[in-house]
Amino acid sequence: MPSAQKPGKAVVLLSGGLDSATVLALAQAQGYQCYTMSFDYGQRHRAELSAAKALAQSAGVLEHKLIGLDLDGMGGSALTDHQMAMPEERQLGIPTTYVPARNTVFLALALGWAEVLDARDIFIGVNAVDYSGYPDCRPEFIRMFEQLANLATRAGVEGQGFRVQAPLQYLSKAEIVQLGIRHGVDYRQTVSCYQATELGFACGRCDSCRLRAEGFAAAGVTDPTRYS
Repeated sequence: MPSAQKPGKAVVLLSGGLDSATVLALAQAQGYQCYTMSFDYGQRHRAELSAAKALAQSAGVLEHKLIGLDLDGMGGSALTDHQMAMPEERQLGIPTTYVPARNTVFLALALGWAEVLDARDIFIGVNAVDYSGYPDCRPEFIRMFEQLANLATRAGVEGQGFRVQAPLQYLSKAEIVQLGIRHGVDYRQTVSCYQATELGFACGRCDSCRLRAEGFAAAGVTDPTRYS
């Protein structure tokens, strides 16, 4: 594991949504030299990718990398399979918007870039409080991936190691919004909707929109989301 030293380089997974924008602001506030990574994985729209690019530019990160993946080729998720209906009612259990292995793949690629950059920290905006039931957002998953990172890499074997940081893990959506506001996050730049228009207008009906709206309301903050 990395020793307690002055923060160095970090890879931040940046989706373009509310949570990842907050995580980027937190990492920078802690003094990390941030590199951001987004994924074009076959999701229904590219508006979140435009948002991620704009957020990275506004934050002045050292480099923003966009990786293309063909997760839509596998299907199995309402986020990547246009033949599946997008749920607009809250679902019990693991919802159809779960993308098989998504966070595992994302973290693996972030790990590879971190090793190339000689970075020791990877930040991800997963959350286990106000979340949609995804198994790869749980604290257990983050802990186990960190163990894998330190077993499966040259840096880990040579004792330098990696840390996977999920600073929003135990916060409610309202607490995340309040934290982001304190760190100057401009949530007008973010896109969270599962079926946003290409210009980034939110549907206001999907589970992600519902959680986001409830978070702003509970935080006592005006919702800056642009709705269709």
